Amino acid sequence: MTTATATPTATEAATTAAADSPTVEILGPDGWLPVCTLDRLSPGRGVAALLPDGTQAALFTDRAGRAYAIGNRDPFTGAQVLSRGLTGTATGRPYVASPLLKQRFDLANGECLDDPSVSVPTYSVRTRGGA
Repeated sequence: MTTATATPTATEAATTAAADSPTVEILGPDGWLPVCTLDRLSPGRGVAALLPDGTQAALFTDRAGRAYAIGNRDPFTGAQVLSRGLTGTATGRPYVASPLLKQRFDLANGECLDDPSVSVPTYSVRTRGGA
């Protein structure tokens, strides 16, 4: 007698992987808001999140796995594009460069590295759960 074993589908495998990955949360006015699992964030690539108040946040991770969240709106153009920017470091400061006019924004404090009189909002971030 032979016994068949079920092979998990891609959806089942993704669900299992997501359950093993910590959830990234942003602190908003009404408390912590789950955004995505940490495995959805890759160093060098941002993810946009629509917040309950209608604003957008841009989430990033660095190579060490630290998560950051800043406002997604580029203050120089008004476009919601910072999540699509290029990431890097300058003098040890992680930043994202706007894909439009290339101004760099510090991921830790939101300050524009090219014009300190301009900044974007930052959000406290935490990861919870996971295996």
